Amino acid sequence: MPSITDPLKIGTRGSPLALAQAHETRARLMAAHDLPEAAFEIVVIKTTGDNAALIAADKPLKELGGKGLFTKEIEEAMLEGRIDIAVHSMKDMPVAQPEGLVLDCYLPREDVRDAFVSPGVARLADLPQGATVGSSSLRRRAQLANKRPDLKLVEFRGNVQTRLKKLDEGVAVATFLAMAGLNRLGMSHVARSAIEVDEMLPAVAQGCIGIERRLADPMTERLLAAIHDAPAGHRLTAERSYLATLDGSCETPIAGLAMLEGDQLWLRGEILRPDGSEAISGEARGSIADAAELGTDLARRLLAQAPKGFFDWR
Repeated sequence: MPSITDPLKIGTRGSPLALAQAHETRARLMAAHDLPEAAFEIVVIKTTGDNAALIAADKPLKELGGKGLFTKEIEEAMLEGRIDIAVHSMKDMPVAQPEGLVLDCYLPREDVRDAFVSPGVARLADLPQGATVGSSSLRRRAQLANKRPDLKLVEFRGNVQTRLKKLDEGVAVATFLAMAGLNRLGMSHVARSAIEVDEMLPAVAQGCIGIERRLADPMTERLLAAIHDAPAGHRLTAERSYLATLDGSCETPIAGLAMLEGDQLWLRGEILRPDGSEAISGEARGSIADAAELGTDLARRLLAQAPKGFFDWR
């Protein structure tokens, strides 16, 4: 077991949200195993995605290397034994882990909705014609372009504080964040409104914290099993299977959300062209025991509906 003299090392990015997630993970482990805070050490690791110059450049994530930008250095540290576990925002995670690592622990899921953030506009529906809106999310940009082709969309990268500063500087009149992140930071007041999932289906795994570990580490596996949230696990199994079948890189606008209905799952999905000119959506219901198959089947049905050339831009 972790101790003051031999603490469990928790790897994380250094952003305020990443640290809040690491602190939540530590608090849950402390409570589950009746251990002191000193039995856990939070280790901050700077990733390629945290490079200030890349953030300032406001380039699309897919041009910079995709989701792996936020995980590569952390996973290398775990494989080298410098940390024992890694805490991640699951919507940032590639669907495949490096050999020797596994993701099988999820914390209870937060609010999955997108937050509409603007100094002067109350709701997404209230945006004036031709307004400039900032987002680095390919999914959000495609959904906006599909619903509001009149809007001017600009790249908008950085953590919560960076994006709020850009709004104050007038780079855009509005942007979007995840309600989950704002709630975890105690900053839910920043959202002018939450966008219901029927209006904007969220990113796969949005609102969920995942904890990655070494496969050959039974002690850590037992520690994490005590804080794993089974409902979140069932939902993520369906969503990430769906994502994997569709090619869950940052180069494809994909939305997806699974909800529990007793012992059943309700999975909704949407794929779009990046310019918003076409969107294809669908849904499926099935047993939680068949979560992975449910995700795969829905993805295949959406792919079958896509006309020739739908993905040629990739």
